[in-house]
Amino acid sequence: MAISVFDIFTIGIGPSSSHTVGPMRAARRFLTALEPEVLSRLTRVTVDLFGSLALTGRAHGTDIGLQLGLEGHRPEEIEPDDIAACLAGIRAAGAINLLGCRRIAFDPDRDISFRSADTLPYHSNGMRFTVAGDDASAMVTREYYSVGGGFVVDEEAARGNHLTGDETALPFPIDSGDTFLELGRRHGRTLAAMTMENECCWRNPDEVRKGLLRIRDVMRACIQRGCRTEGRLPGSLNVPRRAPALARDLAQRSPDPDDRLATMDWVDLFAIAVNEENAGGGRVVTAPTNGAAGVVPAVLEYYERFVRGADDEGVVTFLLTAGAVGALYKENASISGAEVGCQGEVGVACSMAAAGLTAVLGGTIEQVEEAAEIGMEHNLGLTCDPVGGLVQIPCIERNAMGAVKAINASRLALRGSGDHRVSLDEVIRTMRETGADMRSKYKESAQGGLAVNVIEC
Repeated sequence: MAISVFDIFTIGIGPSSSHTVGPMRAARRFLTALEPEVLSRLTRVTVDLFGSLALTGRAHGTDIGLQLGLEGHRPEEIEPDDIAACLAGIRAAGAINLLGCRRIAFDPDRDISFRSADTLPYHSNGMRFTVAGDDASAMVTREYYSVGGGFVVDEEAARGNHLTGDETALPFPIDSGDTFLELGRRHGRTLAAMTMENECCWRNPDEVRKGLLRIRDVMRACIQRGCRTEGRLPGSLNVPRRAPALARDLAQRSPDPDDRLATMDWVDLFAIAVNEENAGGGRVVTAPTNGAAGVVPAVLEYYERFVRGADDEGVVTFLLTAGAVGALYKENASISGAEVGCQGEVGVACSMAAAGLTAVLGGTIEQVEEAAEIGMEHNLGLTCDPVGGLVQIPCIERNAMGAVKAINASRLALRGSGDHRVSLDEVIRTMRETGADMRSKYKESAQGGLAVNVIEC
């Protein structure tokens, strides 16, 4: 199976890659797979949501994503400012325009069902689409799973545990940490260089570079929007946006030579700004998920602002390295909070960012591998327990903590030889097993942890 860094870093909208972006993609995929004759005859479409999608879907915008996807919108293209008007139009008309070409009656309260007591067999984020004709008999029913980071698989792929159908033969088939160490040593290549050659199986080098710099630009724009957008986040928690005030305070603060950790305040700001934008339904980059979208941008912005000699080539190296590490987790474990808890989201993002930073700071391939391992090792067992089912508490601050951990993991690795006791592969395997052992109430269900011990006001 071949996973591109552009599968790990995708542009979408908040608040959740698995609960908003994934369902949007699934809805559009379902309709585009229908025979034209079926699409022309159908008079009703219904969606049943299961497991985590049902338990936290309302707060995560799953119904929003579904309606946008049914109308044919793509998460990387729709403007966040247009979403409210689109949804209001559907509700006011009592109708939806399927793929922009087939208008039928539609009521989201009636036609989207949250079946919180049930799950589908292959993943907690399951959904079932059904279309019917004039005689109300079901014409087509299909099931899809949103498996983290916006990835969507159908029932057949989920049954066979296949994430994608891409079987591209890569020059450097990196399927484990041990593999990239062995290949790097044998060929004298960095992880970023090998990943670039792999990416060139799909795009030419200039397209890869431009694509990664666009990812950086979207991440940076998200930070900037988060730093200037005042107000409160949507939902029952009434959480105030903190990034604008933090940004003003840091901009006005006189440099204090005795404060050796002042840079960390900026890193906190970058991560918080991104995740407040995500919680508000803004434009973000999955890195590797929306819930963990602030970690990689915060560490990348740290590199560009505070590391002497930072440049666009370093940005490309950072993202190639981080994306390759993220792909290892996607292939060998999970990046879904509903499957393995937040260790699979913020934990993976921390590991990715630590590896990327180590690479651009001149670390050896062994030090890159160690940084990635440290980044995950100290996030093992991290639960996903969103208060009120919203991607706000503890998610926003958790991204800031993950970014600071990533920088520290990189510093620890750069001060070592790369020879360490626990390997990246061992920690990935441990994360997967820990997720399997974790009780479901701690995996994006809002039924355990802070989600039940913090009273909503």
